[in-house]
Amino acid sequence: MKKSHGPAFTKPAIDLAQCSECRGKAVIKGVFHDLPCDRCNASGWVAAATGEALALDELVTQLGMRLQAATRQIEQLRNPRASGPEALYQEGNRLGAGGTNYTGD
Repeated sequence: MKKSHGPAFTKPAIDLAQCSECRGKAVIKGVFHDLPCDRCNASGWVAAATGEALALDELVTQLGMRLQAATRQIEQLRNPRASGPEALYQEGNRLGAGGTNYTGD
């Protein structure tokens, strides 16, 4: 059954792209000093599909979602899980004496 009213249960991720005007730096060169980029609301990111700036509250949400995904990916790369036969030796199965690891050797 499709939902017909109310907010969505999950927030959809919007594809973001670097702003083409400031090249993702959030500022553009003025005559004497750097000015905030008007095209991307000084964030360096725009919607990839339309190329338009996101509202500030939506931008914060989308950047937070991307940060959480990147943090999860970093944690997975830091702690590689063993696979195959060595996985039995790396993880404790608590089947041995006193709840220690039992490998069957």
